Amino acid sequence: MANEVGATVPQTAEEHRETLPESMAGTAYVFVIGLFIMSFLFQNYMIPSGSMEKTLLIGDHVVVDRTTIAPQNYSFPLVHYRNVQRGDMIVFVKPNPEQPDLVLVKRAIGLPGDRIHLEHGILFRNGERVNEPQISLPNDDGGPSEMYDPDRDDFPRGGAPRGGTELWTVDLPNHLQNGELVVPPNSVFAMGDNRTGSLDSRFWGFVPRENIMGRPMFVYWSFKTPADQIDKTGAANTVSWVLHEATHFFSDTRWSRTGHVVR
Repeated sequence: MANEVGATVPQTAEEHRETLPESMAGTAYVFVIGLFIMSFLFQNYMIPSGSMEKTLLIGDHVVVDRTTIAPQNYSFPLVHYRNVQRGDMIVFVKPNPEQPDLVLVKRAIGLPGDRIHLEHGILFRNGERVNEPQISLPNDDGGPSEMYDPDRDDFPRGGAPRGGTELWTVDLPNHLQNGELVVPPNSVFAMGDNRTGSLDSRFWGFVPRENIMGRPMFVYWSFKTPADQIDKTGAANTVSWVLHEATHFFSDTRWSRTGHVVR
């Protein structure tokens, strides 16, 4: 016979309520997992200059894969790993930087043993012209920075371009064979896609393999940013820019670039 109206069903166990220590432990667990992911697997990076235009724009915020092409970490043997390939976009600590821990993003152009030279800005590798539809070449109709400059665009015919570092100017001749630059072991030759506006390996030399941190995967946010923003340092400028981003978030966000895969 059915229970009478109003009768209660006896409970076999009391409902468990999470205690404060249990709640704090759960929060800490999530925090540690998130910190591990952001510290060892992925990282965000903001593009500060136009050296990678048109591939990456100033103000693009990208997610960086820190495991696939970073120097192999034997503490995490299950993590997927492969070596750097020609054409890879790489994020790395600049060798011999003007400031400590200066991080750059460029494209891997030459690997150990590759013979490199440029003619009028066009890349030749191991005796063959490389098809690079994504790059910006010098021309005779643009502004001063886009005009053909043999010192920069016929590399390494005349040695390190004007503005090259002293160390590279001295070391570069040691890597020349028959007018071409030969990439040494455990090194990568890297250049920006905006060849006329990129200070890259032509100016400061090879990227040591151990300096490579990872590769950009996709743009998760892009915000219109002036080219000179990177030069505005100090607390006042930082606060001013954060307020600008907050008040212009909707109008100055490049919504069409959200989710853009970096290739």
